[in-house]
Amino acid sequence: MTFLDTLWLVPLFPACGAVLIGLLGRRFSRRGVSVLCVGTAFAAFAWALGAVLELRHLPGRQFERVWFAWLPSVAGLGHGVGADYGLLLDPLSAVMVLLVTGIGLLIHLYSVGYMAREGGYYRFFGCMNLFLFAMLTLVLADNFLLLFVGWEGVGLCSYLLIGFWFKKHTARAAGLKAFLVNRVGDAGFLLGVLLVLRLFGTVRFAAISATLTQHGVSSGAVMAATLLLFWGASGKSAQLPLFVWLPDAMEGPTPVSALMHAATMVTAGIYLLCRADLLFLAAPQTLGVVAAVGAGTALFAAAVALVQTDIKRVLAFSTISQLGTMFLACGVGAFTAGLFHVVTHAFFKALLFLGAGSVIHALDGEQDLSRMGGLARRLPITAGCMGVATLAIAGIPPLAGFASKDAILTAAWRASPWLWIVAWLTAGLTSLYMFRLYFLTFHGPARWGPRRGAGEPHEAPGSMTGPLLVLAGLCLVGGGLGWPTSLGGANRLAHWLAPVLPVAAEEAGEWGPMAASVLLVLLAASLAWLGYVRRPELPRRWAARWPQFNGWLRSGAGVDAGYTAVFADGLGKRGGAALARFDGAVLDGGVNLGAAATRLTAQLAAWWDTWVVDGVAVEGLARLAAFSSRRVRRLQSGRLQTYALLMVFGLGTFLLFYLLR
Repeated sequence: MTFLDTLWLVPLFPACGAVLIGLLGRRFSRRGVSVLCVGTAFAAFAWALGAVLELRHLPGRQFERVWFAWLPSVAGLGHGVGADYGLLLDPLSAVMVLLVTGIGLLIHLYSVGYMAREGGYYRFFGCMNLFLFAMLTLVLADNFLLLFVGWEGVGLCSYLLIGFWFKKHTARAAGLKAFLVNRVGDAGFLLGVLLVLRLFGTVRFAAISATLTQHGVSSGAVMAATLLLFWGASGKSAQLPLFVWLPDAMEGPTPVSALMHAATMVTAGIYLLCRADLLFLAAPQTLGVVAAVGAGTALFAAAVALVQTDIKRVLAFSTISQLGTMFLACGVGAFTAGLFHVVTHAFFKALLFLGAGSVIHALDGEQDLSRMGGLARRLPITAGCMGVATLAIAGIPPLAGFASKDAILTAAWRASPWLWIVAWLTAGLTSLYMFRLYFLTFHGPARWGPRRGAGEPHEAPGSMTGPLLVLAGLCLVGGGLGWPTSLGGANRLAHWLAPVLPVAAEEAGEWGPMAASVLLVLLAASLAWLGYVRRPELPRRWAARWPQFNGWLRSGAGVDAGYTAVFADGLGKRGGAALARFDGAVLDGGVNLGAAATRLTAQLAAWWDTWVVDGVAVEGLARLAAFSSRRVRRLQSGRLQTYALLMVFGLGTFLLFYLLR
């Protein structure tokens, strides 16, 4: 029995942890919860690693197996059309499953220290295990319908984890908002899956790819299906205009933010595009939409991140911007480059969130950048690790983010100068807001004030700093996975993904765009040092000079307010009030009119029943019978002479009748 033969155990391990916690969580000690949930996450990672190592030796590096028939026939949509519980491990899903389990394991370890004093400890880890199970189901599914099960599962888990502190109104509202906004995108995704089923007669990825390769289908129908799938991906990966849930998701515990932003949920949209790459390549118009939305989201979110004051909201808008860059890569056909950035983004974004959690932990829950500063001496490990992550996300060579960002910039350069300019400006803004965050947190004067008996800020325990060091190491060496051949690298990731993503098997960098991006990144880092270390009054002057624009950006360009005005106040309150008036005047009026007509009919029926049925038919006949019986009763006198007289009278009448006849 090999790891591949038991691939189903990879999602089963965290599922068992979630079930046991759900049933017996209150009976476990905190140590028992930690051992169980971290242990199942470790088992999933170890089993996934063993399966991937075995996959290397298979022809075509692909393993697919159906364990049982899940939906033998889908609602009569055709003979033989159905969905099975089948798992697919190929180079693409192998990368994702190692990311999900590996980063997930590190975040589970970190959470042991971060959540040590929180209530609902067992509930938190049960939901984290459930999150891993749902995401693993998503990336290992061999068909769209099973993928959709995992897709909905991570949406449910996000609601539970974002609203973990359910006694806080803001946390409850953020969880509900994430759930509702994702449902908007998921509706499009489900419609896209149904259209794919209608077009191809199957939901299996392999069968759809074979049909596209051998026969092809109508481009118009494919464009409609891919636009719907992209709509779903936009909701899950927080692209314009469905990004509004992700910044509010920071209301959840920091490990939740790290898990969602780095390895699960928000990267699901990119995975969907890469998994259905042949489908999207058959609809070039859709790819143009993907590139445009990704570019717009990347630049917009980077500008908004520049003025945020909450450390986690800066990172949230950073995630939205980075995801937009990945969508831009997929939109120009560079799926390999987009997936490479998913990998490097998992390393540095997980490190940034966990480092932010360490800072928040040291400052007793403080998240405002204006109340930090001077923490490098107090938190040397956290400061060093976050410094590495900042260099990586900014794209400073030779760290991880440089190679993946260069691959995307190269692809954008070859596709369109305008797209390259947007990606280039986004890279500069990324460097600016990230170095701003780093300098405001760790350098300059201490702005956190007295601790009120809590002691000085100090470094987190080993359960929290250990994952930081591991992730920092991955940020340092992770770029080697896809180091471009133009810089002497082997681009191992592209060669690994070649059987699945052959259209972008080689992403060689170009010296001109590469040099321009590095220079802009260094310039932005220098401006951040000047504005937030040497002359901190400069940003305040800028904000004071354009207060309305600054406030507009800080509020997320008013998108939330627009949604509130249109959907909550407009369609919700005013539309609800209009519907209530329509209900009262028309629907209720019709009901009341019907009730009045019914009452009138009932009154007429009662009158008819009383006076005609009862009065004439029933009581009248009864009275006639009584009257007649009284007359006839007189004949029954009991006197013999009367009876004899009547008999003679009757006999005489009878004889007279026959005689006169």
